[in-house]
Amino acid sequence: MDNTLDIAALGRAIEADTPGCKAVLVETHISWVLLCGDFAYKLKKPLKLDVLDFSTPELRRRACEEELRLNRRFAPGTYLDVMPIFGTPASPSFKPGSVLIDHAVCMRRFPDGALFSEMLAAGALTVAHVDHLARKVAAVHGQAPRADADRSFGSAELVEEATATVVRNLNQQLGKAAMAPLVDWLVRQATVLRPTWTHRLQSGMVRECHGDLHLGNAAIIDGEPSAFDCIEFDPGLRWIDIISDTAFMVMDLLAHGRRDLAYIFLNAWLEITGDHGGLSVLHYYMVYRALVRAWVQGMRRPVTGTRESMPNYVDTARALTETGDARLMITHGLSGSGKSFVSGALLGRCGAIRLRSDVERKRVFGLQPLERSTSLGEDRVYSEQATRRTFDTLRDRARMALDAGYPTIVDAAFLKRSERDAMRRLAAEASVPFVIAHCHAQEATLRRRIAARLAGPGDASEADERVLQMQLAFAQPLSADEAPGVIDIDTSITLDLDAMDQRWKTSPVPTP
Repeated sequence: MDNTLDIAALGRAIEADTPGCKAVLVETHISWVLLCGDFAYKLKKPLKLDVLDFSTPELRRRACEEELRLNRRFAPGTYLDVMPIFGTPASPSFKPGSVLIDHAVCMRRFPDGALFSEMLAAGALTVAHVDHLARKVAAVHGQAPRADADRSFGSAELVEEATATVVRNLNQQLGKAAMAPLVDWLVRQATVLRPTWTHRLQSGMVRECHGDLHLGNAAIIDGEPSAFDCIEFDPGLRWIDIISDTAFMVMDLLAHGRRDLAYIFLNAWLEITGDHGGLSVLHYYMVYRALVRAWVQGMRRPVTGTRESMPNYVDTARALTETGDARLMITHGLSGSGKSFVSGALLGRCGAIRLRSDVERKRVFGLQPLERSTSLGEDRVYSEQATRRTFDTLRDRARMALDAGYPTIVDAAFLKRSERDAMRRLAAEASVPFVIAHCHAQEATLRRRIAARLAGPGDASEADERVLQMQLAFAQPLSADEAPGVIDIDTSITLDLDAMDQRWKTSPVPTP
């Protein structure tokens, strides 16, 4: 006897209870989703696979409850309840009856075209959307429970086992010969990264995350970017390194040809979390995530009811194995000279990591980027000691990014020669090209920009005209011996980003 629930009959029952509503079915390889009016009803298919078990009503109920709990962290107004289904498999209904047969997650429906994947295809996904989502994800990561270091979640063994599972399935789909170069790269990387994975687990960087954070699982909900559809069926796939969670979205944006948005997302997430140490494992996780997406793409039927366009994720994985573009840039200029504007414009073009002194100074005192430091006292936050700690932090984090192979921009005023020399020495020690981006504009322009920033919606910088006056008094100008490594940038005119990038790439490695 076939006890599979008749999903079409449930759709008709929903229509009968909602006059004027037409139920639309969206089907994935593991779920049914019925859309009707303002609501969506998600049911688990009665499946038992290698990675999940929805084979009984009780297991499906537990999975629904987990889905509700996990997704309310990201989109609390969307995930409403777990609803019981009554009747018989042939005649199911949400109306209370004598026999309880299954459960569904009830959600508020968001509009067609609201998915990040759909918005990207339509040219509607913006920097602001991606930046906002990154900061929300980082906030959830910051509050998420941490894995016990003596459990297997997030261990080197589990990371390699998860990768091996994906590789095994892709070998069947694509053939071992096609996968061989990627497998070799993954094996070599794993050998090097095992101690790092162990350290990150012991340091509390393995937490209860989203687990499936790609463009198809993010949307504009109630006018705000939000993630949804966390992995609820396998704890091992969501109790992961937080940068593995982040790597999925970064990889997916790269796969869709949007390096600019990928590095906006990554840098916004890093500003909140400060997890620059995770950059050492980011490329491995991005390759793994690309292969996961390729595996899912190969095994599923086309998803009905969506317009998602899928790139070639195996090609993306191959491209991500070609790492190594480490180089160092520091900015130089007074407040309002456009340093952050220039560094921000270069992020996506170069695939760079940016470190801002305004952000790292606040992190030293336990503040978030947009928190004001006034409550702590100006003498403390901007003291000579605090400034030394800030620049030591910038140097340490820049070394992490360079060691991981990333172009790195340190966004600070660097008005003292000693601060610039410290970064020059770092570039020499790391054997990477070094440039100083000298940003400047007329003094009247500086003052106008400072006033506009202070009156705006919020920025990490707290510099005002008084700070500008102090800078004008103590700034040590660039000297003649620094000039060969300087890119002169008048920020009152249109920027030539290609020329800046090329100059940076071809700059010499400084001598020790």
